[in-house]
Amino acid sequence: MGSPPEHFPQVSIKLAYDIDSIYVLFHVVDRYVISTVNNYQGPVFQDSCVEFFFTPGLNCGLSYFNIEINCGGTMLFHWHPDGEEIVKIPFEDAKKIEIVGSMPKIVYPEITEPITWTIAYNLPFDILQKYCTEMAQPSKNTIWKANFYKCADKSSKPHWLTWTKVNYPEPQFHLPEYFGTLIFE
Repeated sequence: MGSPPEHFPQVSIKLAYDIDSIYVLFHVVDRYVISTVNNYQGPVFQDSCVEFFFTPGLNCGLSYFNIEINCGGTMLFHWHPDGEEIVKIPFEDAKKIEIVGSMPKIVYPEITEPITWTIAYNLPFDILQKYCTEMAQPSKNTIWKANFYKCADKSSKPHWLTWTKVNYPEPQFHLPEYFGTLIFE
């Protein structure tokens, strides 16, 4: 999206699943790391943040979830039903997600030297099914559409990185038509 950023962190993502949950792991080799937002549903994308946007099955149209977690482990979690108003997932549901990170909740002042940080979490399927009744339970050859992002809007070196190319002139992650394909094994 747009011009390549001056600072380009290296990000690796791993997914796994079992009968109850999908598991997500982000590994980030970074600099200019900051984390000041520590309230659920706060603007975590302003901090050093990793994001998983996904449509859980091919019968969901352009509906999608977005989970955004800053390096301190604070989350924003929304459901975007196609053509309807955004649903902010209530904390009562979101608290079932176990988040583990390698950084403290607050990182301030910004860390400007190289550092590696991680965020890992489980995402129980019962949460997803509550909002998306057409969710396809992962099994061999199940297809979801998704994109993964790394951003830091308010760091001293802002950047917006994507797994699958988003053909848009400025940073905009909420474009499910650009999601890539996940095929479960």
